[in-house]
Amino acid sequence: MQIINNSNPWPIGWGGKTSIMGVINLTPDSFSDGGDLSSSKKVLEKVNHFLCNGVDIIDLGAQSTRPGAEEVGTNMEIKRLIPYLKLIRSKYPEILISIDTFNSEVAHEALLNGANWINDVTGGRRDKEILDVVSQFNCPFVITHSRGNSQNMNELSKYEDVLSEVKCSLETLIINALEKNISRKNIILDPGIGFSKDLNQNLKILRNLDVFKKLNLPLLIGGSRKRFIGEILNEQNPKERDIGTLAISCLCSSFNIDIVRVHNVKLNYQILKVADRIYRK
Repeated sequence: MQIINNSNPWPIGWGGKTSIMGVINLTPDSFSDGGDLSSSKKVLEKVNHFLCNGVDIIDLGAQSTRPGAEEVGTNMEIKRLIPYLKLIRSKYPEILISIDTFNSEVAHEALLNGANWINDVTGGRRDKEILDVVSQFNCPFVITHSRGNSQNMNELSKYEDVLSEVKCSLETLIINALEKNISRKNIILDPGIGFSKDLNQNLKILRNLDVFKKLNLPLLIGGSRKRFIGEILNEQNPKERDIGTLAISCLCSSFNIDIVRVHNVKLNYQILKVADRIYRK
């Protein structure tokens, strides 16, 4: 478990290893584990399991962003999220908590109630006021490349050059954040594996992660259990895609990627402990 303080909400030893962001979905309809965490006891057990198995960051989400997901609205997202956030923060006061939301009101309420980071799958594109919230709280902000929303993202995967277009979009989102006085040191980039991208486009991004490292900001990769892994493995059940996820985590270690966002923390911690010894000096 990484220890944090309010003045420097980053994992100790940042950059020395591939840090692990563990996914906790507080939703009934997330693609991998929707509905699994239906009580306070189950949520705390999940957090404790993650902490006992090497997690660096807990990522809480109360609005599914899977393709086809319905948006529940601000009030429901807050209703799902804040009680569990308060519970986790009370039980584990020193852990690092990220909130997976594109909604500025949700981000504000979460940061008021003990969250440390905001992880926005639209990078501020969907609700621009989230940039003001992040600036106000001076917190880390994950900027992800995506197009459209959950309802239409699969229809928006046409690119002339996926690498240059994703990189250009991220550069624009960075400029937007900086113009809102978000500190560059608080920005983390995610090229958005699985968001408005097909199998071959995801693979091209993964083969060329150095393109995004040239932006000189920390990188997060979130490929865990996603559909393109299932297409490769011919595996319909997302929970049976952890082996494919581990392959991506090893690749990320070889590229010295800063963070991987995963569902199975224990397996990824074990494989990254070995992979980092191989690839990181």
